[in-house]
Amino acid sequence: MKKLMERLEKLLAWGGVKRDIAFLVLSALSLVLSFFLPDILPFNPAWIAIVLCGLPIILQALIGLITEFDIKADVLVSLALIAAVIIGEDFAAGEVAVIMQLGALLEEVTVARARAGIERLVALSPRTARILQDGQETVVPAERVQVGDSVRVLPGETVPVDGVIIAGQTSIDESVMTGESLPVDKECGSKVCSGTVNQFGAFTMKAEHVGQDSSLQRMIALVQSADAGKAKIVRLADRWATWIVVIALVSAGLTWLVSGEAIRAVTILVVFCPCALVLATPTAIVAAIGNATRFGILVRQGDALERLAGVHRICFDKTGTLTQGRPEVVAVKSFGMATSFELYDLVASAESLSEHPLGKAVVRGWHAAVDEAVEREAAGRATLKGKREAVEREAREREAFKWKAAGAPTEFSMLPGRGIRARVEGRAVLAGNLAMMHEAHILLSDAAKTCESAYFEQGCTLIYVAVDGELAGCIALADTLRPTAGSTVRALRTLGIEPVLLTGDSSEAAYHIASELGIDEVQAGCLPESKLNTIRQFEQEGSPVCMVGDGINDAPALKQATVGIALGGVGSDIAVDAADIALVKDDLAALPHLIALSKRMMATIKLNMGFSMALNFAAIVLAMVAVLDPVTGALVHNVGSVVVIGNSALLLRWKSRSRD
Repeated sequence: MKKLMERLEKLLAWGGVKRDIAFLVLSALSLVLSFFLPDILPFNPAWIAIVLCGLPIILQALIGLITEFDIKADVLVSLALIAAVIIGEDFAAGEVAVIMQLGALLEEVTVARARAGIERLVALSPRTARILQDGQETVVPAERVQVGDSVRVLPGETVPVDGVIIAGQTSIDESVMTGESLPVDKECGSKVCSGTVNQFGAFTMKAEHVGQDSSLQRMIALVQSADAGKAKIVRLADRWATWIVVIALVSAGLTWLVSGEAIRAVTILVVFCPCALVLATPTAIVAAIGNATRFGILVRQGDALERLAGVHRICFDKTGTLTQGRPEVVAVKSFGMATSFELYDLVASAESLSEHPLGKAVVRGWHAAVDEAVEREAAGRATLKGKREAVEREAREREAFKWKAAGAPTEFSMLPGRGIRARVEGRAVLAGNLAMMHEAHILLSDAAKTCESAYFEQGCTLIYVAVDGELAGCIALADTLRPTAGSTVRALRTLGIEPVLLTGDSSEAAYHIASELGIDEVQAGCLPESKLNTIRQFEQEGSPVCMVGDGINDAPALKQATVGIALGGVGSDIAVDAADIALVKDDLAALPHLIALSKRMMATIKLNMGFSMALNFAAIVLAMVAVLDPVTGALVHNVGSVVVIGNSALLLRWKSRSRD
């Protein structure tokens, strides 16, 4: 019996959505022929609908009853179909089958397609490793690396296993694990993780965690376990199916006993067939998904909006989600050797050949600053022309532009894990971190120490600048907030959603961003497993969570959360694959609308279901007193289905207050 049921399930799965659409079209045409030209074929054309749409419903109900004793809405539908066929009401049976198949198709369309997130993570796994043995370098498959082996990693290569650096200096892109866009400087004694990318310097490491114990493999396992453990929403019609079946059978049986007319009993089964009830949820979901699409929101999983309506918390990743995801110059401080503008120019010239993200940020910021100054000068002349203020302003602008822009460096070298050394206009320029200044025997002045303390508290990264062997100033860089981040957090609070910040960044940077946005709950220094465990703890406490992220390191948390939302524009493909919903335009302002839409959708579903149940009970009474026969009964609940679809369609144009 079990093997027979398995074969039936495979048979029902054959063809998928395309088959269902073809069957539905053919069945609808057969009903038209049955109604207007019932004698065009040797048999009633409605039998085409009964076989194509009705038979799969009956088989599915049978499989559920036998294998799991699971009573769903399709059990009552099957009873109505069989009863209508027995008494010769073929059109009514075909009509019920088509409507039910339409509802099932709408649900199937809204269900997420197979996702490839785990396969993408597996593709990140390094294939080979360079093992050093007796001074000889050998390339072997990464899975053959053993604990204690010495492994050589060249610039641009992926770190094959977890371990500690024993020789060399470098910068590592750890975004795969922490989400942070800035490379992290590493030296002897620093730990490195598998899956991260070596940016600039070659190094030798000692393997500590290999194979399935490595960081990347553990993250893959986390994604798999989180996906398997995520609960799915059970259709409300199926929750009530047992009671509906019992009430329908009791009502039909009593009516038959009292009246002695089988047709009345069959009519009760037909009108009690939960067509409108089954359509209540999928039609509202499809309409809500259509609404979300208009605002650049891609809903990848059909029941995601149902789950989203019940969340109490939204956990945000920081870098690339609440922030722009790249460093920007926020301050330039001179310690007396030159003006800030001249210092900025000198460092930008020195960094012009750098491939480091911080160096590129300095050059990008310098060009933006020059453009802004030129525009400001032009605007001042245009708006204040002929006035004394204009004369003074122009004098100041001319004074600012008196310097001769520094040319390209004549000498340039990168020092991995430290900074850059260059010669610009005959001047020796060092730009790098504090370790670089110490190694060059350049002492920090009191002004420099004050700047260091103030900017570190704000989560900034500092580039110290020395010119001709003396400290000249510093440049502060930070990841800046997205323009809509603050308004989004405030709007979410008005909807009763508590924001939480989960980030792999330092506590200084995390709390600085949180204070700017008004987020009270913060967890910094989070690895992928930390984020997943935090979300799991919230949900075990009865607080459904929505996770919003953009990086590979967010994938386990996106999978674990009640609803995962990824930024689809700048976000990692793996994060998008792991999420239920993607913000295609990376517009955080869409979040309040999305949550309000999900709540509105659930209100629509409940209204649809209330109406359909009321209509069904009214139709039962009319069937009991013989006002309705099977055909007119089917038409009555068709009217209910049309009303439900029309009410759901209103969601297509609905707009939340946050979008006004």
